[in-house]
Amino acid sequence: MTSLAAQPWLQNPATQQVCAALTAQGAAAYFVGGCVRNALMGVAVSDIDIATDATPQEVLALAQAAGIKAIPTGIDHGTVTLVANHIPHEVTTFRKDVTTDGRRAVVAFSQDIAEDAARRDFTMNALYARPDGSLVDPLQGLADLQARRVRFIGTAGNRICEDYLRILRYFRFHAWYGDAQAGFDPDALAAIANNLEGLSQLSLERVSSEMLKLLAAADPAPAIAVMRQLGVLGQVLPGSHDRALAPLVHLQDVQCQDNPGAAITPDPICRLAALGGEELLPYLRLSKAQARRLQQLRSAATGSDWASKLSYQLGSDMARSACLLRAALMEQPVSPYLEPDLARGAAAVFPVVAADLMPDLSGPALGAALKKLQQAWIESGFELTREDLLERLK
Repeated sequence: MTSLAAQPWLQNPATQQVCAALTAQGAAAYFVGGCVRNALMGVAVSDIDIATDATPQEVLALAQAAGIKAIPTGIDHGTVTLVANHIPHEVTTFRKDVTTDGRRAVVAFSQDIAEDAARRDFTMNALYARPDGSLVDPLQGLADLQARRVRFIGTAGNRICEDYLRILRYFRFHAWYGDAQAGFDPDALAAIANNLEGLSQLSLERVSSEMLKLLAAADPAPAIAVMRQLGVLGQVLPGSHDRALAPLVHLQDVQCQDNPGAAITPDPICRLAALGGEELLPYLRLSKAQARRLQQLRSAATGSDWASKLSYQLGSDMARSACLLRAALMEQPVSPYLEPDLARGAAAVFPVVAADLMPDLSGPALGAALKKLQQAWIESGFELTREDLLERLK
């Protein structure tokens, strides 16, 4: 494919309206980055980024003249978001790096698309497309994209020293877009190995975001394995190990194939649990919900509760993840009865309600009795009836 003209997102009237507004007085407008890369790879396009030689103030004026809502989301860095028919378009002025310190760059606006391309990370991200869909390839990145080859622009070491997060981005992009059979670019790996100390400069927020995106790939195991071999994994997640990750991905794939109704999707938190438990929390910045899920999954997977009990307590989706994780950690096969057991636990309904114990019991005593009966009912495999349970109180 050498043109994106047939892409529905590109032909959307709202997107074409934004392009027409930007080019109305002679400025250039090029789609760039993920939308171009994904479209060429047949992957869904979610975000639309546009590069232009117009300055941010000129972009604001052009949008106002066309009646398009403009939001100065990152105007100091050259980015203005234009919203047409509720669709956001991030418009960024061509830039070139002035100075970098490994975490952020001081940039200057440019009029040259080649300078804009040269400051990006990977060749597959330096592909541009005009509003008519025709491609512009300043750095010959199309060949790398077609070969699914993740390659740094220019000298890998220079790109990494500009922003050490690019080490993690390299593995994330390889997991999502690279050819695992072809392996990893030797120049990239050598540059990464020589710059491991730079990872200590990164904030926990940036590390967490990249790691979760990487682990959300269909199969992150090859990339994570190379990260371990080079020392990257130990640098960002001390104490972690990937020995259970590849088995977990395999078991999830098999379970999904054998049980289409299971609808198993890549879960980065479950895969993070395969790398380690609560000991990883100091090295990440997770939301409270993510941290709680990580702890629950690891605890359930390393415990001895059976599938139906976990399904009753945690829900079938989390229980399934915990059981598959347990099998991966223990290097054991998955029970052929897993799905029926999960369904049984999810459908179980405790047959006793508070009113059954009143007025004989109330307050804390009532709560304690209900908890005791429920535990007995769960341990019976949900077999005890209401009458069996009430008899226990006599």
